[in-house]
Amino acid sequence: MTIEEHYKTLAPKLTNWLVATGSPYVEACDLVQNTFLKIWKMKDDLRDDDAAVSGLVFTIARNLRKNLARDNSRLTFVEEIREEDAGSVDPGELPSETAARSADLRRRLSEAFAKLPPILREAYTLFQIGEMSIREIANQTGVSENLVKVRIFRAKEKLREILSGMRVTF
Repeated sequence: MTIEEHYKTLAPKLTNWLVATGSPYVEACDLVQNTFLKIWKMKDDLRDDDAAVSGLVFTIARNLRKNLARDNSRLTFVEEIREEDAGSVDPGELPSETAARSADLRRRLSEAFAKLPPILREAYTLFQIGEMSIREIANQTGVSENLVKVRIFRAKEKLREILSGMRVTF
């Protein structure tokens, strides 16, 4: 079978499976497209065995979804400041006002990070911003993996406490 025939056969099944297992429909469609893009790139290495291609398609989609979930779980800052601090966002706001609000947000976040004890700040920064694994952080800092997990947890709790008045998600 050609890649196009595999797509026509497997894309609806894959989309249904992704939606049934918790992915929003739009996200599922994107994952299906990305999956078949990967399949197309490896088309010369594929066997004609339909079962092998089907298994590969579902495995790639599952891994792409895991990667997406992991990427989305990273620290996300919302580009808003509390209404009582700066008023609501005005669609007619000038770029300089938006830049000023962003600068204020960055300043507040920097201050919050500065209030963290150095060992908590280091573990949290390596994990969230450096995107290092727990094992990599443990090896780099010379402490156990459990201690790294504790430090990251404590850093999140401390940041949550410090930034409680701002709209920041972890």
